[in-house]
Amino acid sequence: MADMEDPAFGKHEQRFLNVETLGTGAFGSVRLVHDKATKKLLALKSLKRRNINKYLESEIVNHSLLRHPHVIQFREVFLTQEHVCILMEYANGGSLFDLVRTQKRLKETQARWFFQQLILALDYCHRRGVANRDIKLENCLLQNEDGLPHPLLKICDFGYSKADFRSAAKSQVGTLSYMAPEVVKSGGTMYDAKQADIWSAGVVLYIMLYGKYPYDLEDDADISPSNRSQMMLERMEQEKYPLPSSVLLSTDCTDFIRRLLKPNPQQRLTLEGVLQHPWFLKKLPPHAQEMNDYYFNLPMPDEHQRPEQIRQLLQRARRENSMQVAPPLGPH
Repeated sequence: MADMEDPAFGKHEQRFLNVETLGTGAFGSVRLVHDKATKKLLALKSLKRRNINKYLESEIVNHSLLRHPHVIQFREVFLTQEHVCILMEYANGGSLFDLVRTQKRLKETQARWFFQQLILALDYCHRRGVANRDIKLENCLLQNEDGLPHPLLKICDFGYSKADFRSAAKSQVGTLSYMAPEVVKSGGTMYDAKQADIWSAGVVLYIMLYGKYPYDLEDDADISPSNRSQMMLERMEQEKYPLPSSVLLSTDCTDFIRRLLKPNPQQRLTLEGVLQHPWFLKKLPPHAQEMNDYYFNLPMPDEHQRPEQIRQLLQRARRENSMQVAPPLGPH
């Protein structure tokens, strides 16, 4: 481990030891860091300040509202000269995508273990007024814990999330392979973002069990993105997804999948329906649903950053950005 070497981190540089880079992209990076004060490993997401937009503000504010064992915990957000930095809990077991890719597909009991935790997380988020809108295998992180048969699941990435108290969902956001049909064809019309999350969770369950995407085309290399989207939408609306008999599943399980993947959101299982379905309830740990009542009513610690503090911080960053890029006055 080495001290953070980025000079742009200023006073924050002394707080962390840089362990390794977990990922990089066009907008920034995610690093594994060691917090010197708490001795804990944390994930530090650094995004370039010039990329601050409404989605980034929603991501940080909405994530800050959540405190649940199956949601990656938000710690704080701070500014450096060049970055907006989001400090979060680190999950040590990779992602559900990594697990399914390694195992090809999961057994029904193992898939239920993860799906139960995903639904408990969504139930909590929805009760807190936050729809994720990008539920997928890659955004389900895993935490290895001694004494448990499988890792714990924790959802992350609230970049497309929507809060009830802001406005109705209308944007076509998310990942196409997991996107509900009403989102694919939204075109600026309103849809129920929480019901769209249920569809995406259904796709996650399907992939865990069958090891492939339900609506993706076999060979779409030569198909334009718009045609691909339209062809997938047709398959969704016609409920054309394979349930191969070579994969042995219980009747309750296949019934559950069909009800999660109803193209009409009015006919699709609601979250309450999911929580009451026999397949979901099987082997559900005692008091699991009561746990959400506890966390819903749990007050945030006094030191926790409040939404208004976060918005003020990002507004300051935007002001400073605009001052830096302002054109010179006077004759050229």
